[in-house]
Amino acid sequence: MFAVVESGSITSFPKGNKGIVVGDVKHPKTIFTLWTEAERNAIGVYTVELNKTNKKDEKFYTNTDISYAFGSGKVTGSYGTATAKAIADANAKDENGADLDPVVVIKGLKTKYKENFNREAAGLLAPTDWYVVKATEVSGYSVPSAITTYRAAVRTKINAMETAIDNCANVDALITLLTYTTDSDGVSSRPLGEFPDEVV
Repeated sequence: MFAVVESGSITSFPKGNKGIVVGDVKHPKTIFTLWTEAERNAIGVYTVELNKTNKKDEKFYTNTDISYAFGSGKVTGSYGTATAKAIADANAKDENGADLDPVVVIKGLKTKYKENFNREAAGLLAPTDWYVVKATEVSGYSVPSAITTYRAAVRTKINAMETAIDNCANVDALITLLTYTTDSDGVSSRPLGEFPDEVV
C-alpha cells in the first residue's frame, strides 16, 4: 500500500496498479515496482508501514479502523485500542437503552463457543446413533460396550468443555482456554482439551 504526501499531509492512497499524478507530473505505474523507495519518496510517494501492535484476533476483539500519519520521513498506519467482544449474553436495547420488547438476546462469546462445540459433539455421536436406535427396536440387541463407552466419553467431555467456558472470567481467559501450545516434545494441546478419538 502506498501513500502520496503533499506539503506534509497525506492526500491519497494509490493502489499501485496504475499511474498517478503527483503535482503536475504524471508517473507510470512502474514507479511502484521499478523505482526504489528513495526515488518514490523524493516525489512524495511512500510505502505505508503498518503497525499491528494493537491489532488483536478478530474472533475475540473489535479492532479500530487504521489511522494514517506522516512523520520522520515515513507514512505509518496504526490500529487504536481494540475492544473485547461481549463474553456473556446480553439483551438488545432500543435507542433509549431499554430492553427490546419482545426481548432479543445477543449471544456472547461463551454461548457461541459452547454452541460450536455442541455441534461438534453431535457430529461425533451421529455415526453411532444407529446402534442406539437398533437397540430400541430390536429385542435382544444391545449396543456394543466400546460404542457405549465412546458415546459417554463424548458427553462427559462436552459437559466439561461447557463448564470450562462458563468459568472464564473474561475474553483473555477464553482465549487461553482455546489456544494451542506446543511442549518440548513437540506435542500440541490446549487447556480445553479434545474430544475422544472416534470409534471406527
